Amino acid sequence: MPEATAAIGLWTVWLLGVSMGLTACTASCLPFIGTWTLGRAGGDAEAFRHTFSFLAGRMLAYTLIALLAGMAGVGLAEALGSFWGNLAIGSASILAGLWLLAGRSSAGCSRESSAQVIRWGRPRNATPPFLMGSALALTPCTPLASLLALAAESGDPLRGASFGLVFGVGTAMTPILLLAPLAGRLGMALREEREWLSPWLLRAAALVLILLGASRLVSLG
Repeated sequence: MPEATAAIGLWTVWLLGVSMGLTACTASCLPFIGTWTLGRAGGDAEAFRHTFSFLAGRMLAYTLIALLAGMAGVGLAEALGSFWGNLAIGSASILAGLWLLAGRSSAGCSRESSAQVIRWGRPRNATPPFLMGSALALTPCTPLASLLALAAESGDPLRGASFGLVFGVGTAMTPILLLAPLAGRLGMALREEREWLSPWLLRAAALVLILLGASRLVSLG
C-alpha cells in the first residue's frame, strides 16, 4: 500500500504546515514582512504581491531543505537552527532595510511624483521579501524539526522535497495574507494624508528591519 501511505503522509505534512502557518509563522514572520509593507506604503496591490513573494520564498526554502534532509539526514535541522538559520535571517533583514533606504534615495526626498511611484513599483522590489521569506523558513521550531525528520526517514531526496513543498503550501495558510497588506494600506494612507511623514515612515521601517537583522547576527556570538 505504498500509494496510500504516501497520500496519508502528504496530508499529514500539509496539516502540519497549516498548524504552523496559523500560529508560529505569524508570530515570527509578521515583524519582518509587516514592517516591509508598512515602510513601502505601496497600497494593496504591491503589498499583496510582496506578501506572495515572501510566502513563495518560504515554500521554495522548505522544499530545498527537506530535499537536503532526504539526502543528509535529520542532523541538518540542528545545523540550520544553530548558526546558518540566524545568519540567513539576519542578513536578509538587514538587506531589506538597506533596500528601503536605497529605494528612497534613488527616488529622491522631494515631493511624491508619478515617476517615483513607477520606480517604487518595479518587480525587482519583491526581491527582499522573497529573501526574507526564504531565510525565515530556517527558523528552528517543532514543526520544522518534524518535517525534516520525516524527510530524513524517507531516505529519498525527491520524496523529502515533496514533503517540503506540501508543508510550505500549508504554511501559506496564514493571517499574514491579510495582516501584511493591511500594513501596506496603512502606510499608504499615512503617506497620502501626511506627506511630510513619508520619509520618516520609510526610515523607521528600514531601521526596524536592520535592528531585527542585527539582533539575529548578534545571537551568533
